Amino acid sequence: MAHHIRLGFIGCGGITSAHLRGLKILRQAGFEEFEVGALCSRNRDNAERYVERGKGPAPLPPISPSPTDPLSVRDVFVRDLQEHEPRIYTDYEQMLADDVVDAVVLLSAVSAHHSVALAAMDRGLHVLVEKPFALTCRAATRMVEKAQACGVALGVAENLRYAEGTRAAAWALHRGLIGDLQMVLSGGVGNIWSPDVIVARTAWRHDKLEAGGGGTMDIGAHLFARLRYVCGEIDEITALARTVEPTRYTRNAAGGVTEQTGCDTDDTFFALLNFANGAMGNLLFSWAGHGEATAFDGGGALYGSRGAIKGNRLLVDLEPERELAKAFSEEADPAERDGFFPRGITDAFALELLEFLNAIEENRQPETSGEQGLKDMAPCLAILESSAMGGKPVRVADVEMCRVEGYQRQINEHWGIV
Repeated sequence: MAHHIRLGFIGCGGITSAHLRGLKILRQAGFEEFEVGALCSRNRDNAERYVERGKGPAPLPPISPSPTDPLSVRDVFVRDLQEHEPRIYTDYEQMLADDVVDAVVLLSAVSAHHSVALAAMDRGLHVLVEKPFALTCRAATRMVEKAQACGVALGVAENLRYAEGTRAAAWALHRGLIGDLQMVLSGGVGNIWSPDVIVARTAWRHDKLEAGGGGTMDIGAHLFARLRYVCGEIDEITALARTVEPTRYTRNAAGGVTEQTGCDTDDTFFALLNFANGAMGNLLFSWAGHGEATAFDGGGALYGSRGAIKGNRLLVDLEPERELAKAFSEEADPAERDGFFPRGITDAFALELLEFLNAIEENRQPETSGEQGLKDMAPCLAILESSAMGGKPVRVADVEMCRVEGYQRQINEHWGIV
């Protein structure tokens, strides 16, 4: 990067630390041409807590009980990256008007994505939007159109695309190591938020008008980003989505309820997928589920005409089992690997941020562009549209092109998305 790019964070919740850590990793790898110029949150404390170690409000407590969850990243501050402090704002419109940033990293609740992104792009700013990209396909389409009209980079912060396991699975499948793709299994029932925990301590995730959908949108965006990249586009979806637990809770260490919220978004879905290449798939997910969890670990299972990939296991007919990651490391074109992991960086948040910065510098759209964000959303919403029609098949392209939006109509009307 030849130009100095000033980044402004809008929304300073629990995922902020993972993005700051990504920027810190880039800095440690020798990438210098960026800075964090501003932090904006409606709650000033939420912005100030990320400025400098030992100053300001205390860091947020860990949100996720899983140490590998990006929501568990803590203890990273802007002053770890640079000498000067960022400007602090409680009004994003004022931040945009003050001309203190060149690009926005948008980490707010999903309901604000389209309005904030449109306002930023109207001022000629580049925008990276945390997933899921938008509330509805209509909102996402307006964002993509605005980026084209304004000539700015628009991306979705889909870190799973940049993960080593995703790159390795796509490499193996596209190289034909397991033959032609035939069947896909992915997802599971039960996880750290089961059976009835408020997900990530953010009650808005369980409100249709604030989140667009429940597990379909929040987790489905990840699942479909990976499936589309590794396995190809999905033509048709038949699905059912349900709210199994209509009330969700936050509990303290003693098990006492400290917060509860009603839930009108799905916490469970089961979907049959028809891929454009002829493969068929079964995708399921649930934030509910009492008792023991059941999951297709490591990205699920891919079955081809001469073998399978199950997590990190590469199972080719008549050959010894191998580790997929090792095969990718040893056999993939070194230039291809270096392109995926420049300077040895493997942190997915660092890689998505670097791709966004490079796209700005090179006057292009990032790999995980706004258009890709829309394409990741379309099958998520196809699940909800299919379920709203009693489980009838829905063509994903019809949802993406806003020809099918019965489930989404209430959301669009509420927010005035036309």
